[in-house]
Amino acid sequence: MFKPYKTEPFYDEMLKSNGGPRKHYTNFHQILQQFSEEELKEKHETAQLSFLRQGITFTVYNENISTERTMPFDFIPVIIPPRDWKKIEKGMIQRTEALNLFLEDIYHEQNILRDGIIPRELIEENPYYYHQQMQGINIPLKNHIFLAGIDLIRDEQGEYHVLEDNLRNPSGMAYVFQNRFVMRQVYPEFFENHSIHTLEHQMPYMHDAVLSHIPPNSESANSPTAVLLTPGMYNSAYYDHVFLAQQMGIELVEGRDLLVKDKLVYMKTIHGLKRVEIIYRRIDDDYLDPVSFRKDSTLGVPGLLEAYQEGNVAILNGIGNGVADDKAIYAFVPDIIRYYLKEDPIISNVKTYQLREPDQREWVLEHLQELVVKNVGASGGYDMLVGPHASEEQIELFRKKIIEEPHQYIAQPTIKLSRAPSFQNARFYPCHVDLRVFVIRGSETHVLPGGLSRVALKEGSLVVNSSQGGGGKDTWVLKGNGSDPSC
Repeated sequence: MFKPYKTEPFYDEMLKSNGGPRKHYTNFHQILQQFSEEELKEKHETAQLSFLRQGITFTVYNENISTERTMPFDFIPVIIPPRDWKKIEKGMIQRTEALNLFLEDIYHEQNILRDGIIPRELIEENPYYYHQQMQGINIPLKNHIFLAGIDLIRDEQGEYHVLEDNLRNPSGMAYVFQNRFVMRQVYPEFFENHSIHTLEHQMPYMHDAVLSHIPPNSESANSPTAVLLTPGMYNSAYYDHVFLAQQMGIELVEGRDLLVKDKLVYMKTIHGLKRVEIIYRRIDDDYLDPVSFRKDSTLGVPGLLEAYQEGNVAILNGIGNGVADDKAIYAFVPDIIRYYLKEDPIISNVKTYQLREPDQREWVLEHLQELVVKNVGASGGYDMLVGPHASEEQIELFRKKIIEEPHQYIAQPTIKLSRAPSFQNARFYPCHVDLRVFVIRGSETHVLPGGLSRVALKEGSLVVNSSQGGGGKDTWVLKGNGSDPSC
């Protein structure tokens, strides 16, 4: 089954360099050997059809043309042993706590800037820093980060690193649940000999976290009304919005369904206006309120910012979070952790070059063919150069971009991302993977067990984003106390 499969020089999630399975994959590997090639092909097709029938889709935008697609799914899960998960969980709680303290500080006292830990211009020149709108606002629980999506990768030694922080509107949680649903439905045999953390009782954590953000001027502290604000059905993550609203039992609304009256937010219903006190928004800051942000926005709610500033409504995630997940700030997160928590990072960053620094920029320009270059404001794999896989024309284009706008880009070494077997086109081959871990923060912090394993299904590709041809895998966290070093 895996005879033409090669693991080296990468760390393989499932197989050791001798071709045998890692200890925590032994049961899975044994069950897998019992299937014929025809059975696997049939199950693979059934899984893809299951996504299609349920309408589990996302939208890809290319040259102003949108295409709706089902999320490509691969049935070989990423299995995480207890000891590894314990470290990930602690590391994610530490990182999001420090980043939240950072956001609270820069919108209030600004101690970290006065102490010179972060260059002031990195904050004040950041397009996602809403100083005028957010300065001095006391938000519920002092919590800016209700939901974080932290992207992790493994290097060739199998060590985890944080690749990216997503603190604005992280998407993909719905696919975590649907990947598990399809996996259990199509491949029930794999679950018989595994004890894994269930996803069945996870949504109440998110529901409770939403409702814990009671605004200062709430009239119904025991039962506040919460809604999920979506840009609408043409948004690329609309399925995510629908799923989360349904699972939490809150209304899914668009901007036209809400209005602000006397600095209070109301939802239009068939019974009249109903006050809304908590908004889990999936609309970017600039489009939230055409009075205070982009005047041409038809997605937001006029007067919403003023209601927020008055303490009459909570907005999750907080306005202005983008200043903390900016790729230029990413390089300083280890310093942010040490500054606020007096601890070393549990999970390290990937080495990052700041191209606004002349010495670092000069070195990067000489080594573009070896590096990954990213636009600090882009996401989804857009405006990114993967040097070893780029043409001369692409490299020269990015050289020009960096020289013209060095502050807009960072560079990182090309890490040998870990790989995992994927079954596509009736054969197994290794594909690069990463893991998006979801951290839910309210009165308490909860880390969703597992997360979204994204896979670069295009053979040889390093880009896992669904918009760039990537797919998803189920993620299993094995139960146990984590004390067995072989885990």
